[in-house]
Amino acid sequence: MSLLLYGHPFSSYTQKALIALYENDTAFEFRLISPETPEHGAEWLRRWPLRKFPILVDGDRTIAETSIIIEYLQLNHPGPIGLLPEDPAAALDVRFMDRFFDLHVMSAGQHAVNGALTGNPDRREEGLATAIEKLEMAYAWLEDRLAGRTWACGEEFTLADCAAGPSLFYADWIHRISEDFPQLRAYRTRLLARPSFARAVEEARPYRPLFPLGAPDRD
Repeated sequence: MSLLLYGHPFSSYTQKALIALYENDTAFEFRLISPETPEHGAEWLRRWPLRKFPILVDGDRTIAETSIIIEYLQLNHPGPIGLLPEDPAAALDVRFMDRFFDLHVMSAGQHAVNGALTGNPDRREEGLATAIEKLEMAYAWLEDRLAGRTWACGEEFTLADCAAGPSLFYADWIHRISEDFPQLRAYRTRLLARPSFARAVEEARPYRPLFPLGAPDRD
């Protein structure tokens, strides 16, 4: 039985898992969660009633949370690209950066998205202001961190970059990365050029009208 990934192409966390799968050309079946595929939604909720996606299904086993999904793939379905170093100290650095992008970039931007989804103009402005404050702090920290690095943790593409791609992609839509952060802007450009992430971006392109803040005419 092939691997099954339940999610949505426009979901940042689904994209994070897709990047890992595409990096190693791992065979899997994508099961879209949408009103047009209610059977997939029902199976997703049966397997993970916390209502978060993506989930990976491998036979009788269900794996939730994107960082765990990617580590599971490396352990059980390895490919030529090792997304987590074997050295424990290096792996710790990768895990930290993975957490940074999820918690301090993606979650920061989510304040703006959640505010816009309420339909309340005051909540929208409040959410956007909170997102901008948090993203500016994250951008400034990343600008120093990325100096002299090709990828988040050095010269190798890792789990941390799987997290960085969609995090910075959507964060820049919410609050543009300014010219004050040239290292970060260049890193985002490299991520967009990476074939695995470029594929995920293209697959999500038809869904851009869903972005509650309005998708910019770029990327």
